[in-house]
Amino acid sequence: MNPAAGLRGRRAGHRRVALAERVLADRGASGTAHLTEGPGHAFELASQAVAARAPLVCAWGGDGTVNEIARAVAGTGTALGIVPAGSGNGLARELGLPWDPIQALLVALGHRERVIDVGDAGGRLFVNLCGIGLDAHVAARFNARPGRRRGLWPYLSIGGREILRYRAREYRIRAGGEAWTERALAVVCANARQYGGGAVVAPTARPDDGQLELVTVSARPPLVALRDALHLFRGTLDRAPGVRTTRTPTAEITGTEPIHFHVDGEAVAGEISLTVRVRPAVLRVRVP
Repeated sequence: MNPAAGLRGRRAGHRRVALAERVLADRGASGTAHLTEGPGHAFELASQAVAARAPLVCAWGGDGTVNEIARAVAGTGTALGIVPAGSGNGLARELGLPWDPIQALLVALGHRERVIDVGDAGGRLFVNLCGIGLDAHVAARFNARPGRRRGLWPYLSIGGREILRYRAREYRIRAGGEAWTERALAVVCANARQYGGGAVVAPTARPDDGQLELVTVSARPPLVALRDALHLFRGTLDRAPGVRTTRTPTAEITGTEPIHFHVDGEAVAGEISLTVRVRPAVLRVRVP
């Protein structure tokens, strides 16, 4: 459990621990509840659970917490459960999970599972998206704020400001048997459809089809880019002018300078070239 998720604080985190323990007891299930203490702690706890052959590790938090636990359990016999409590909750939305924490815990303790793919960006796994360019820039600004106040509105506020400032970069891209050079505001490799919060970047992506969808958004004037961003919330970005979607199991993106990218909202400073590929059918997730 991430005590910072959902703007609730550590006191609410302890209430979540008590609620989870009560649900476990009511179901006669054996398990423990832990509060995370910082970045990387969820991955550490989940790795210990996998080593102990736990059948399930549940992530109570946002996309960052889900990502850390998915990294630990992917390719093992341990399933992932999700109690959505973050700013975007991209995978939870994708899988139709309930927002009520008790109901979400009951889904996690159930027996229905969906086996999905994950993406691999230079060795860093992601369940939703890997983004290069504008969205990586926004993710870095969002995560670097003093106090790091969470929530959808701070993210939208930063995105609206930075879309007017950010300038497109040139990339050499190989994907889907093609190679091309494009000056792009953003290059997104999507395993699932959305960032979260209803912002859909790859409307036809599926997390269990063995493919990624590479979405490129070509350079455009800042005010036009701000207008076109509305397509994200209409689910029509693939029909917007200057947007190209390529289905591919692997993509190689090369820039003219080191590439900054994000995996599920966590910003990463990379090198000149980034290889992104799908790892098919390696993550078991408990679903309704």
